[in-house]
Amino acid sequence: MTGAWWKEGVVYQIYPRSFLDSNGDGIGDLKGIIKKLDYIRDLGVDILWLNPVYASPNDDNGYDISDYQDIMNELGTMKDWENLLAGIHARDMRLIMDLVVNHTSDEHPWFLESRSSKDNMYRDYYIWRPGDGREPNNWVSYFSGSVWEYEEITGEYYLHLFTKKQPDLNWENPRVREDIYDMMRWWLNKGIDGFRMDVITMISKAPGLPSVEPVIPGVYVDGSRYYANGPRIHDYLKEMKRKALAGRDVMTVGEAPNVSPETALSYVGGEDPEMDMLFQFELMDLDRGPGGRFDSIPWKLTDMKRIIEKWQTTLHGKGWNSNYLMNHDQSRAVSRFGNDREYRVESAKLLATLTMTLEGTPYVYQGEEIGMTNAAFETIEDYRDVEILNHYREHIRQGKNEDDLLSGYRARGRDNSRTPMQWDSSPNGGFTSANPWIKVNPNYPEINVAADLASDYSIIRFYRNLIKLRKSSESLIYGRFQLLDRDNPHTFCYLREGRGGDYFIALNFSDTPREIEVDGKVEFSGECLLSNYTGPYSTTVDDPLRPWEARVYQGRRK
Repeated sequence: MTGAWWKEGVVYQIYPRSFLDSNGDGIGDLKGIIKKLDYIRDLGVDILWLNPVYASPNDDNGYDISDYQDIMNELGTMKDWENLLAGIHARDMRLIMDLVVNHTSDEHPWFLESRSSKDNMYRDYYIWRPGDGREPNNWVSYFSGSVWEYEEITGEYYLHLFTKKQPDLNWENPRVREDIYDMMRWWLNKGIDGFRMDVITMISKAPGLPSVEPVIPGVYVDGSRYYANGPRIHDYLKEMKRKALAGRDVMTVGEAPNVSPETALSYVGGEDPEMDMLFQFELMDLDRGPGGRFDSIPWKLTDMKRIIEKWQTTLHGKGWNSNYLMNHDQSRAVSRFGNDREYRVESAKLLATLTMTLEGTPYVYQGEEIGMTNAAFETIEDYRDVEILNHYREHIRQGKNEDDLLSGYRARGRDNSRTPMQWDSSPNGGFTSANPWIKVNPNYPEINVAADLASDYSIIRFYRNLIKLRKSSESLIYGRFQLLDRDNPHTFCYLREGRGGDYFIALNFSDTPREIEVDGKVEFSGECLLSNYTGPYSTTVDDPLRPWEARVYQGRRK
């Protein structure tokens, strides 16, 4: 295979604050990551993605950046980061960094200057509007309340799609763009291998920033129609590629809420795509109810299959998918899409099989490879996520039931994925010798890396085998996807067909045995290469799937 390295590789995502604490302050750090580079390499992954490690006051855990060219004190020093990069490259892996340029921290020097006066060059680095005693429009922030914050010094409001300490940059200003491109080149010249671009499809806002009709005083509503995939987004991304990325063998993946497969192709399709791939959210909204982020509803396997089929078939040969079932902004995949009780190990392996056998670059989030589960914190005091804390305060003021709110956070809250990595059964799961910045999941004595590797049913070893299988097969990387059991509510069966041979993948998303049934006449003969159950593999597709069983067959379609 001679394709792009980012197509044939596998990404491991690290949330640095929660990975490993090397200095006993309760916070994960860069030296902790360095200590575990051999562990990461041994999984078989090729690419590491770090969540933000830049200087930050941590209002949103590093996504509020006060200096793009310095390292957060809690995480280490620039020398530590340079040692980490050297260690990654010495192991034939690559590093991509988070690029957060929709907004900065309100403690960034640009914003400190911008808010100080209406008459300085940095005023137009951000989006300011007079309000005449009320907010300039009725958009709601992702983290509750209005997107506008009043600044007394100059008597105007500034826009913040996220927290009030994350003011949005004004991409209409060419000096903003040039400063961002200069910063990107600085990191690329230090040797990084690409960027994950945070909410990158939101950097272009509609002219005039109009309200969403009807306007009801004191009510804030979703205004994303006026800033997601905005009018100049493609101009900006083309310019970014030309001025910061051109001539470099790097990987770019954009976080892209509010995109369809067809919209995605405007970013990642064509002869000169603006980015290499996107993180789409359609699959992540599978269990989202009408009440918003923390309204969890039962999801249907048929809906999951429909969404995956749509993305797999629309982008095939035209663009490239990113395949993930969780990250730092989502709850734990095995608790969300599997059975994290009786069939936790089987579920974790089944979900891994799904991720690794679709077309697109697979992403593994720290702890996913040992089947870490949601934390199910008991009280609001256990949570650290600004999104949850703001939501709680607002809805308690509105008289909402506290138990109902906590139930929503336990199901879909971001802190589920941010609890510390569970390395062993020692106190705090081997993450830290101190009081951790956020509680460790209480199941760490049973679920941890050491216990998993000592088990005959190891999820880690299954990941290693899966990744090895994927890398060995041109068909599993580039082959065509065909869904075989569209309306079956319990099983997910599909083909991957290509020059490397044909593969039949069968997954049972239920607690009971299921026959493999496909739509129409599809005959397949071949060898079962992999199952998530121990012992002899089932030799034919006629054998029923056991509860939460995943099988991968190689052979040929008749």
